Amino acid sequence: MIPVVTPAREHAIDALRGFALLGILVVNAGSFASTYFGLGVADPAFSRPVDHAVRWFVALVFETKFYLLFSLLFGYSFALQMDSAQRSGSAFGPRFLRRLAGLLLLGVAHAWLLFAGDILVTYALLGALLLLMRRLRPGTAVVLAVALLGLVSACWGLLAWLMSLAPPMDWPLAEIHAKAQQAAAAYRAGALDAIAQRGRDMADGVWFVLVFVQAPCALAMFLLGLAAHRSGYLARAASEPARLRRWLWCCLPIGAAGALLYATVQTSMVRPSDHVSAAVLAVDLATAPFLTLGYVAALLWALQHRPGGGTLAAWLEPAGRMALSNYLLQSLVGALVFTAYGLALVGRVPPLAVLLGCVALYAAQLSLSRRWMAQHAYGPVEWLLRAFTLLRWPAWRRAPRPAE
Repeated sequence: MIPVVTPAREHAIDALRGFALLGILVVNAGSFASTYFGLGVADPAFSRPVDHAVRWFVALVFETKFYLLFSLLFGYSFALQMDSAQRSGSAFGPRFLRRLAGLLLLGVAHAWLLFAGDILVTYALLGALLLLMRRLRPGTAVVLAVALLGLVSACWGLLAWLMSLAPPMDWPLAEIHAKAQQAAAAYRAGALDAIAQRGRDMADGVWFVLVFVQAPCALAMFLLGLAAHRSGYLARAASEPARLRRWLWCCLPIGAAGALLYATVQTSMVRPSDHVSAAVLAVDLATAPFLTLGYVAALLWALQHRPGGGTLAAWLEPAGRMALSNYLLQSLVGALVFTAYGLALVGRVPPLAVLLGCVALYAAQLSLSRRWMAQHAYGPVEWLLRAFTLLRWPAWRRAPRPAE
C-alpha cells in the first residue's frame, strides 16, 4: 500500500481527545478494581482516610465529566467527517453507517470480553440518531442539547421528590456485600466466569445507567459538538484568550460546585437516603457539562496561549489520534490486572495504588502513541475501523514529509 497524505487535522481536537483518555481511564479503573463501584457502599476492605480521600478526589474531578468530553468530541468529529465526505464527493450516510456498524461490533466484543461498562455500543446507536439530525442548524442543535440535559436532570429531580414522599426503606446492606463478594469471586475464578459476570453486571445495572443517564447526556453533547464545528465557534474561541477566560470564569465555578456536592455525598462514609442520592445526581447532571466545558476552555487556553503549550500538545495529540486503540488498551490492561485473565487482583488493590497505576499507564500510553503515530497513519484499531468504513485498505505508514 502506498502512503497517502491526509487532510490537515484540527490538532487541538486531537489534544482534547488525548486529555479525555486520562479521565476515562481513572473512572473505568475504579470499576475494574472494586466490585463495590457504583453500588452506593464503600468497599469495606479499604476504609482508611486515604482511601476515602482518593475516592472523593476521583468523584470530584473525573466521574461524570470525561465521557461528556468524549461525547462532545464525537459530535465535533462527526461534523469533520461530513466535511471530508463532501470534499471527496463521497456519500456520507452509507459510509458513516458502516463506521457505526464497525463501532458496534467492537463495542459488543469489548463489553463481553473486557469491560461491562463499554460506551462504544451506546455511541454506535446514538450515532445513528445523530445521522438523522445532521442537517440541524447550529442554534437548533444547541437548543435541543440544552433541553435534553435539562430534561434528564429534571426527571431525576422529580424522582428524588417522589422518593422523598414514600416511606423509608431499609437498605439491604448484607445483600449488597454478598453481591459484591460474589462478583469478585467470579472475576477471579476463570476467564469464562469473568465473561459470565460481565453479562450479569450489564443485566443488573449497567444498562440502567447507560439508558437513563449516559445515553441522553451523550446525545446532548453530540449535538453541542456538531454545533461547535458547524458554527465555527470552537475554532474562534480557541484563538481568543479573553473568550476562553470568560468561559473559565463562567463554567468552572458552576461545575465545581455541583461536583463538590456530588463527591461529598456519593463518597460519604454514611450512606445517604435514596432520595438524597437521586437529588444529588440531578444536580450533578445539570452542572457536570459546565465543568466539562471548563476543562475544554482551560486546556485550549494552556495549549495555545501559555508557555509550554506546544510541548503539551505534542504529547497529547498522538494519543488523541489513536484514542480508540488507547481506550481498548486501557480495558485490556484492566482485565489483565484485575480479572482471571491475568493477576486477578480485583478487590485487592487500594484506591491510591489504582490511581497511581492509572497515571503510570497513561504516561506509557502517551509515549507509545507518540512513537506509533510518528511512523503510522492511524492507530491499529482506527486502521481496522477505517478499512471497514471505506471498504478498502487505508494507508498503514505515514507519508514521508516532502524535502525542504
